[in-house]
Amino acid sequence: MKIEESNIVEANDYRVIIYPASRPFSTKEAKVITEKLYDFLAGWAAHGKPLSSSFKIEKNQFIIICVDEEKEMASGCSIDALGKIMREIDAEYQLGLFDRMKASFVENGEVKTLKLIDFKNQIRNGELSKEIEVFDFSKNTYLEFLGNFLLPFNKSWAVTIK
Repeated sequence: MKIEESNIVEANDYRVIIYPASRPFSTKEAKVITEKLYDFLAGWAAHGKPLSSSFKIEKNQFIIICVDEEKEMASGCSIDALGKIMREIDAEYQLGLFDRMKASFVENGEVKTLKLIDFKNQIRNGELSKEIEVFDFSKNTYLEFLGNFLLPFNKSWAVTIK
């Protein structure tokens, strides 16, 4: 499963884990992150059984990990191991991968990220246009990710901001 290069529409629905950075990656960062994740995923296992997994870096800011759990379920220990490598990457580059109190969106073709409170305030004050597209980091499956990761404001979670 090589989602980072595939143009084939997959019928299987893989588990997805999304790590949203607070800023875009530099070219060097993206290269090192890619190398670390290739190395990690090549040996990623649950109870000694290899996990069929892949990843992609989306919009140069979001790390998407996919696991085919029809072949082997990711266990607590394997998820902990993934969390460990992601924390190492996060600490090395100060990416905010574990900060869930932020919102990312596309405005005028550019990916932007704000603290969640600032995003909400800018929506309420009319400082942000409702013509933006909003990312949803809560997607748990690959099919949800494909269809609903980036949505127009009026179809996103942000429409509930009052």
